[in-house]
Amino acid sequence: MNFRIIAKTLGVLSVLIGFTMAACWAYAFFDYRAGTETDLELSAARALGISTAISFGLGILLYLSGIGSANEVLRREAIVIVGLSWLLVGILGALPYYLCEPGLGVFESIFESVSGFTTTGSSVMSDIESFPRSILMWRSVTQWLGGIGILVVFVAVLSFLGVGSRSLVQQESSLNISDSGAARIREVAFTLLKVYLTLSVVCCLGLLALGMPPFEAVCHAMTTIATGGFSPMNTSIGHYQDVWIEIWIVIFMFLASIGFMLYVFLVNRKWSRLRNEEEARYYLIMILIAIAAIALDLRYDTENHTYPLAIRDAFFNVVSICSTTGFAVSDYDEWPLFSEMMLMLLMLIGGCAGSTAGGIKMNRVILFAKISTAELVRSFRPHQVFRIKLNGIAPDERVFITVSFFIAMGFAIAGASSILVTLLEPQLDTISAFGCVFATLFNIGPGFEAVGPTDNFGFLGSDTLMLLSFLMILGRLEFFALMALFVPSLWKRY
Repeated sequence: MNFRIIAKTLGVLSVLIGFTMAACWAYAFFDYRAGTETDLELSAARALGISTAISFGLGILLYLSGIGSANEVLRREAIVIVGLSWLLVGILGALPYYLCEPGLGVFESIFESVSGFTTTGSSVMSDIESFPRSILMWRSVTQWLGGIGILVVFVAVLSFLGVGSRSLVQQESSLNISDSGAARIREVAFTLLKVYLTLSVVCCLGLLALGMPPFEAVCHAMTTIATGGFSPMNTSIGHYQDVWIEIWIVIFMFLASIGFMLYVFLVNRKWSRLRNEEEARYYLIMILIAIAAIALDLRYDTENHTYPLAIRDAFFNVVSICSTTGFAVSDYDEWPLFSEMMLMLLMLIGGCAGSTAGGIKMNRVILFAKISTAELVRSFRPHQVFRIKLNGIAPDERVFITVSFFIAMGFAIAGASSILVTLLEPQLDTISAFGCVFATLFNIGPGFEAVGPTDNFGFLGSDTLMLLSFLMILGRLEFFALMALFVPSLWKRY
């Protein structure tokens, strides 16, 4: 194990976090000079300044300790870097929340930070609008950074990662990148960044044109494209009561939940890939069916939903839940049981592979359905040969094993964690306990009942918050990169 290259990479990551904190620090001084909530912004500027200094200092120390290492990240080092990177950013990102006024406790700060970077969107803040605007800006920035994948940024800008760049990207983001040299991987990473930036800017400009104030437009644009769902307003998007803002945000939540590699193919004019796109097609069909079913259920099972209102609520909430963004315009906990169960299913499925969305991912659901169908047919036709394809490509047999393992492991971890949550929080009912776990493990954000769309996680104990923080990172890295850190053979000498 090359610990020097690990330390060097973590050092650069810490410096990167320091630069983004410094930008929010500068914004705090801007707000302070403008006379906006002077005392709060002065406190926020102090908190962000100290956090920036700590991030830079730690980064420089780690980088210096890694000088002289071989300029190549191998697969084992890549797994360790990915796992440790997310633990590191979760701690560094918590500093502004802990040091500012009004601040959060240590465990609450870590939870909020991890929720941001993993784009989960679960929160412990009960009164979001009471926090300084620069802290809320940092809150949105964490989601924007986490959406594209911090290490994807690394691959784009760092040249010393070598062939390990492919492992870093795939371990962190589940992007389907074929075997290529480091230069090719960096080219793809740059294209991903350009697409991500373009979507963010266009989303922000549209919100400004629709009358949203600049600060709120920037925050909402970042968290929409990241499908994170953090809002600087207590009532989320429901604060605006504007159907055109809702429609605009729905469009970009959907675009961000489509696999970003599809955009790379389109930028490179590979139109044949668009014709073979199976995952996005099924994803869109699922959303349309869910909107129609829930709208009809709301119209006929509730008294206060007219057809237009039922369609509007179903349209926004289905896309928000499918993309695992978690923005809210209404309290779906008050909806009929059928609609709640539909939303729960959509939460688990999530968006497409290689997108900023969470969940099991549509590609795994499609492959699992095809694998299950093939096995059922083999029960009475044992010699029949199947060639299972996804998006016109036949995956390697190992992919089928990985898909089955992921789904089985996901539900096993969810079940065990739910039991542990009921032990730590005996006051929770069954739905709330499962809601806590599914909302964090699959990076969804809001859950049901006690942690529904109009509630938060602030009432939970410190042990529970740390468990859920671990689950958020575990789900964001899709189990493998973080779980591998606990396998003894990973740390043995070559």
